[in-house]
Amino acid sequence: MNRYFVLNKPYNMLSQFKGNEQEIRMLGELDFDFPEGIHAVGRLDATSEGLLLLTTNKRVTNLLFQGKEPHSRTYHVMVRNNVSDEKLQQLRNGVRIRISGDEYYTTPPCEANIIPAPVGLVKREGDITREVPHTWLSITIFEGKFRQVRKMVQAIGHPCKRLIRVSIEDIHLGSLEAGGVKEMDETEFFRLLKIVFVPPAVSGK
Repeated sequence: MNRYFVLNKPYNMLSQFKGNEQEIRMLGELDFDFPEGIHAVGRLDATSEGLLLLTTNKRVTNLLFQGKEPHSRTYHVMVRNNVSDEKLQQLRNGVRIRISGDEYYTTPPCEANIIPAPVGLVKREGDITREVPHTWLSITIFEGKFRQVRKMVQAIGHPCKRLIRVSIEDIHLGSLEAGGVKEMDETEFFRLLKIVFVPPAVSGK
């Protein structure tokens, strides 16, 4: 039977269990007894934080991120300096970002709003102080190019200083603390992600 988990991925941790050639922590170093065959659904950069889905079901990534129907992802993003209404509207309308080399991509319209600083965040070394101008944004996108949100805010002239994924569709990070893991029921997991659950076929004798 497959199992499903929600994780609040800490800062400076890779979204993988093995194959690390860098001196950065991996998911297997968390204080949790994960089952055999567990893997992350999609990824967050090592320096990004927040909601990461884990499962032993190898089909979930294709169903969620590679299917025809787009699925929302919401991020809380701290950027340098004060964001004007004009810059915010640029984000909402779509901005041109570099994919790689000479390949560029114009992001589709997204939801973007200025929000208060999230409550209860663990301070990190090198964080912006209150005295330094900065803005917290909530950004919801429906696709996920490499480092897309970071590139989007950079494109409007506001470098990203902290990025936290807070939801994927109707699965929310909520009050789960950094490094915390919560197991979910299979039916509820699929329902909240708005993807169709197809149980594995049972072979007859």
